[in-house]
Amino acid sequence: MTDEQDWADTHARWGEDHTELYDLVFRSRGKNFETEADDITRLIQSRFPAAASLADVACGTGAHLARFANSFDHVEGVDIAPAMLGVASRRLPGVNLQLDDMRTFDLGRKFDSVVCLGNAIACLESREDMEVAIKNLASHLVPGGVLVVEPGWFPDMFIDGYVGGHLVRDNGKVVSRITHSVREGDHARVEIKFVVGESTGLREWTDYFLMNLFTQEEYVSAFDRADCSVELLDIPWTLGSDPHNAPGLFVAVRK
Repeated sequence: MTDEQDWADTHARWGEDHTELYDLVFRSRGKNFETEADDITRLIQSRFPAAASLADVACGTGAHLARFANSFDHVEGVDIAPAMLGVASRRLPGVNLQLDDMRTFDLGRKFDSVVCLGNAIACLESREDMEVAIKNLASHLVPGGVLVVEPGWFPDMFIDGYVGGHLVRDNGKVVSRITHSVREGDHARVEIKFVVGESTGLREWTDYFLMNLFTQEEYVSAFDRADCSVELLDIPWTLGSDPHNAPGLFVAVRK
């Protein structure tokens, strides 16, 4: 990845190979999209019992959104990555899915709830970008609507030089995924190496993404600027499978 390749574009460039393995790899690591969506639904309903609509921004492959569709009368999704949105479209026929940036998207209506999961909010280049995104997310809420945001690592949680590894076997296919995370100033640079073995041979590639290490106070300030009250809840499944290094979920209500 060169300096000319900007932050938001790092996820947008994830291609069909990465997208093909996304759900498989994360589920094999213990991630349960359905349980997570149910947990978030309960959080939303505890603050807005009549909530009937939801927008999932940075919806990825639509795994969470498919579950949300069981609990809400109307759902829509937004993502910046065409390949991810392609998977979501096949999974959710008839659901409005928009290819767009969380800072600038406009769905043309208000929702009872909006979610932004997968630490996508941290994959913005600056605090100003993050504030713009939070404001745009909140602007899609009705008064009293609920906004749930999964942050990235806070600065004191990040382990510089961390190496992660995972191997999964599935129907004759073997997938190796190795990550290396390093701190560069106020952000983390994460390298992801895939090696896939199948009957037709071996293939491998490396993807990168950048994650800003925003502080908890910076997030809270952004919610306040977006006219939302907010609390940070301790949710052990956020940001991977290590409950001791989980940043939790911001749950906000539009005033």
